[in-house]
Amino acid sequence: MANVIVNRIIDFLKNYPPFSFLSEELLGQVAREVDLLYFETDELLFQKGEPAKSYFFVVKEGAIKLTEQVAEKEETVEFCDEGDVFGVLALLGKRPYILNARANEPSLVIAVPVGIFETILKENSQVSLYFASGFAAGQVVVRSSLSQTQKVRALFGTRRNENGLMLFSGQRTIRYSDPVIHCPLGATVAEAVAEMARAKVGSILVVDGNQHPRGIITDKDLRNRLIAPGLPYDTPVDRIMSHPVITAKTDLEFSQVYLTMIKHRLHHLVFTEDGSPDSALQGIISDHDILLSQGNSPAVLIKALQESDDVHELAKLRNQAEEMLRYYLENELAIDFIAGILTEINDTIIRKAIEMAKKRLEPRFPELQELEFSFLVLGSEGRGEQLLRTDLDNALVYQDVSENRREQTENFMQLLARDVMEVLFSCGFHSCPAEMMATNPRWCQPLSQWKRYFSQWIREPDPQSLMMASIFFDFRSAGGKQALADALTQHVYDEIDQGNVFLNFLAKNALLNPPPLGFFRNFMIEKSGKHAEKFDIKLRAMMPLADAARVLVLSHRVVGINNTFKRYEKLAELEPNQATLFRDAGKAYEIFMRIRALEGLASESSGRFIQPNSLGKLQRQLLKNAFFPIDEIQKILRVRFQLDYFGS
Repeated sequence: MANVIVNRIIDFLKNYPPFSFLSEELLGQVAREVDLLYFETDELLFQKGEPAKSYFFVVKEGAIKLTEQVAEKEETVEFCDEGDVFGVLALLGKRPYILNARANEPSLVIAVPVGIFETILKENSQVSLYFASGFAAGQVVVRSSLSQTQKVRALFGTRRNENGLMLFSGQRTIRYSDPVIHCPLGATVAEAVAEMARAKVGSILVVDGNQHPRGIITDKDLRNRLIAPGLPYDTPVDRIMSHPVITAKTDLEFSQVYLTMIKHRLHHLVFTEDGSPDSALQGIISDHDILLSQGNSPAVLIKALQESDDVHELAKLRNQAEEMLRYYLENELAIDFIAGILTEINDTIIRKAIEMAKKRLEPRFPELQELEFSFLVLGSEGRGEQLLRTDLDNALVYQDVSENRREQTENFMQLLARDVMEVLFSCGFHSCPAEMMATNPRWCQPLSQWKRYFSQWIREPDPQSLMMASIFFDFRSAGGKQALADALTQHVYDEIDQGNVFLNFLAKNALLNPPPLGFFRNFMIEKSGKHAEKFDIKLRAMMPLADAARVLVLSHRVVGINNTFKRYEKLAELEPNQATLFRDAGKAYEIFMRIRALEGLASESSGRFIQPNSLGKLQRQLLKNAFFPIDEIQKILRVRFQLDYFGS
């Protein structure tokens, strides 16, 4: 019977950190030493100030609440449910307990002796890092170091792709174009070119009656062998095609394909059923595809975007960036690095879209080609935090013109906005449901009108103005003249400096979303609607930190820093006495960004709404730890802007 109980405890503990980091032998030793304790509802396990016991606890069934006395009332600080570890001060420093532990319902708790764990702590770096990083419940004294929390998440949460990705060096398989654009022997060049144009490709294979490849025609062949010698378009394809074609089997590894193309100085490699020219056509890969396949190099990806003038190619490259994002997230690269790369990729697409739009509109508006304008990105993209292709918030600001040029200028800017947005939509970005886009004439205006907008929002901070401020105050120029965006920024600070109460209203608005410190088991979930029973990580976790960072940075008159975690880094520098809290707030925001992005990639959504049951115990505890800086930051806002005495 004793062995049955031990085995059941092993089966339970191995599913939860830090026990999941132990070998079977060590876990067996621990399981043989533990005690099972039962507590009725409201029964105390320990009290604040009581000397630490010689064991710590793990909830097996039921729930334990950690409480403290506040103004003669016992308030819950934290809940512990199945698998949560608590009461670890016996393990860390042997100090008296700083909270009460009380059963929230009938509960079964595992008591783990400190003695058996002390040796494990010394020898197992994973276990010691778990405890030192504040994952155990109730560790208020160590929770401030979220950088340590990130380390342990990185150590235990990494999921690596064993075979690599097609887009990264070391890959073992290849992706080739299939189906392949082709034409029969005997077809005319005109027919071949029409097919190339229809498919928007730069080459076409020539096949015989058995679909065996006999030659290839590229744009280069058309220039050198048809146009240069002045041949007619009814010339047979056989006369100008390059042949024979080099072929290979589809099961070649990437490195072999790469070497074959280098060895034969090939621009295209054709894949057939058995690898010979005398078998059925299967696919084709170009040297351009090979270049793009090295997508783990952001510089290569960005260079390809800069050099492309084809919308479909831009879309393909942006899809590739999504795979790069997935790889970076799963391999725990720093969020500021990932966000910087994705922001530069998105900005490159915007600049390319502007270039393409101007070229398209030049015949109609030749006199406006030198008109100065700036394409502003707003919200998360304005902050350089948009990892996923979610809703697009953007606007256009352009230089003021004389009355007689106003109508023509408006037409030009609105058409340019339309063409730019069409490129972005083609690249997988979503339309903003609230029409906060440059295609909305309201948000495509000259600089003077934009100054009037911001003046109104700042001078008359009603709920509508504050909502606009939360979107538009994070603007950033992604393309066009930076000077126009700078002029608008200066105007904002000039208005704030007039001494009105705008920042107080903005600070009060930042308190609308309190931290979800009370979540338990299913978090603070949405109660109704299509996202019922899910946790809104944007509203409950990210917005409170982003809103607070914005108002604090504005109060310090900091210019040029939009990114939320970089704002907190700057605030830590400006306010050394709050440096630890501000750095933790920045780390918390990075954690939320990573979790949201991973959820979005997994569910092919914005990642905003998370199913709590999909999170592991470590992820849930990581979220709990990251919530705490929100409460402390909001306390600073409340005091600094005197919000308890400000308005109703």
